[in-house]
Amino acid sequence: MVQEAERYKAEDEEVKKKVDAKNSLENYAYNMRNTIKDEQIAGKLDPADKQKIEKAIDEAIEWLDRNQLAEVEEFEDKQKELEGLCNPIIAKTYQGPGGNVPMGGGAQMPGSGFGNTTSGGGSGAGPTIEEVD
Repeated sequence: MVQEAERYKAEDEEVKKKVDAKNSLENYAYNMRNTIKDEQIAGKLDPADKQKIEKAIDEAIEWLDRNQLAEVEEFEDKQKELEGLCNPIIAKTYQGPGGNVPMGGGAQMPGSGFGNTTSGGGSGAGPTIEEVD
């Protein structure tokens, strides 16, 4: 009975890894979509770059819809591919002339730890909020 429980534990851990990887990709794609729709950022993005990001996001979401049973590595590779395209463009927006985009109001740069389950630590339930007197 103990061996059976250990076997199921290993299977459960594999399923959890797969779900976490899938959720991470999905969260990144939707966070990026929200980021480029934010008026403060959208106004600073080059229209061609914005279109390139939108296309990559749409492709990633469509891929997710078609590949619900993909392996962990496939989800991670797809996320790295999307990040590789989006992060340099968004970083350029923050660093470029007049790129002082405030991070408040939901305009958080994807990969900054918010909603990113691959950042390690925590329960994956989101950021910790501390009260300040």
